Amino acid sequence: MLEPGAVWRNWGRSQTVTPAHTARPTSVDEVVAVIAAARDRGLTVKAVGAGHSFTSIAATDGVQLDVSALDGVYAVDGTRVTLGAGTNLYQLPALLDPLGLALTNMGDIDRQTLAGATSTGTHGTGAVFGGLATQVVGLTLVTADATILTINEETNAELLPAARLGLGALGIVVDLTIQCVPSFALRAVEIPEPLEAVLDDFAARSTGVDHFEFYWFPHTDTALTKSNTRLPVETPPVRQSAVSSWIDDELLSNGVFAVTCGLGRLMPGMVPGINRIADKLVAQRDVTDLSHRIFVADRRVRFRESEYAIPRENVPEALRAIRSLVAEKGWKISFPIEVRVAAADENWLSTAYGRESGYIAVHRYYREDPTEYFEAVEAIMRGFEGRPHWGKMHFQNAESLAAVYPRFDDFRAVRDQLDPDRLFTNDYLRKVLGS
Repeated sequence: MLEPGAVWRNWGRSQTVTPAHTARPTSVDEVVAVIAAARDRGLTVKAVGAGHSFTSIAATDGVQLDVSALDGVYAVDGTRVTLGAGTNLYQLPALLDPLGLALTNMGDIDRQTLAGATSTGTHGTGAVFGGLATQVVGLTLVTADATILTINEETNAELLPAARLGLGALGIVVDLTIQCVPSFALRAVEIPEPLEAVLDDFAARSTGVDHFEFYWFPHTDTALTKSNTRLPVETPPVRQSAVSSWIDDELLSNGVFAVTCGLGRLMPGMVPGINRIADKLVAQRDVTDLSHRIFVADRRVRFRESEYAIPRENVPEALRAIRSLVAEKGWKISFPIEVRVAAADENWLSTAYGRESGYIAVHRYYREDPTEYFEAVEAIMRGFEGRPHWGKMHFQNAESLAAVYPRFDDFRAVRDQLDPDRLFTNDYLRKVLGS
């Protein structure tokens, strides 16, 4: 079952690796066999999904275990649905709609696998809604001794806060049981507004609707706010015309943006002017549709990203500090900065563990070196006890992360229990969790 390895690159082209072997199991029994074979050969094993993490969390020089064939619905129990770990988020509407169900919340990208998204802390926005891992009520792991381990609210329940968001450090996730909700619609109102006004009123804005976020293009004074309100599923849809939708979602968000990113890389001095033009081209929208059609956007322009969670009340001060930093350094930043919120949760390595959180995400076009920008933004975020998104670029280590995660040592104790010989380790996990 172990095939010769081949060059693998992640979506953002920030990671390239050639594993010794690849494996694409189609069943839990085959996952068990791959792990046993790797262990016998003294090789490490890392699961890989869609490659949408910007860190090296999925990289290995041992066995790269592709979970993509472990997909689809395995079982349904009321509003709880068990799905294969390799199920891509974009597959879920076709799987859940016939059941009259939906995810409680989603981010704006749906290319990730379910296991990859939950294991790295993927989240959407909404002051009373947690990240994707908070919707996990059970999962199955294959552990380092090739044991199939069930973890849910009745069986090994003490492991659930660690395993829901496990960084791939505890074993290979082969399925997850998700607490879904009845299907619902969303009304989305998108409006360009003065940035300072949005920051001044951020506490009320971020809690005043079900799902609030905004984007700010550096070198401008405008925020594009997005306010989503949950509605009954039978609410009649209100959609843009085909032409308007194509202009906003295809021409501007992907086609023109790709061109402007390329121009900005070659002629950075043009970026402020381009961003100000983009500000004026953004149209107001007021649309209603099924939840997944509102949550998700089609983003094809490749980028690299760093994102930090901080206490929600600190978001305005932190964003103002980033704005001042960009101006002071004279950087020309073509990609917008994204601001979102999430409820506190109880998953030990969640960026929102124990506190209501705000998220600030910074991006660079994938052909630009993001290091200086990301390091400087990280320094600001660490001043607010920031926690980096596990799947996005950061420069922290186990010592610094232990200081901002109260249950960090508890997670490492579970890792010692389930993977004492570090079958599932790699350079990234050695850095962020220690040996």
